Amino acid sequence: VQLQASGGGLVQAGDSLRLSCLVSGRSINTYNMAWFRQAPGKEREFVAAIRWSGSITDSADSVKGRFTISRSVAKNTLYLQMNSLKPDDTAIYYCAADSGRSVAVYLTRSYDVWGQGTLVTVSS
Repeated sequence: VQLQASGGGLVQAGDSLRLSCLVSGRSINTYNMAWFRQAPGKEREFVAAIRWSGSITDSADSVKGRFTISRSVAKNTLYLQMNSLKPDDTAIYYCAADSGRSVAVYLTRSYDVWGQGTLVTVSS
């Protein structure tokens, strides 16, 4: 399976952006899927996840109420809708897939396939 993230860019604080992650090689509904991000000089951190069934989502406290994770099985694509963006949201955003469907969706080590990342820059 391969993941291709896209949709990043330069926006102003308060703007919205939607990231996409195209999954190829296998159906998206066989994986737990997630978005992580990594800011300069910081460790990669969990943003949001959606379980393989599509019925359960999780998100980090820092993005609750602003970011929404979703997927399209028909398009085999994962999304991250980001609203009310802040300069602190500036990072490279990575999509990830977990074939083992771990319950620890917030851990990077739960995921065995990663996309290449897409850069989101939020100016103040």
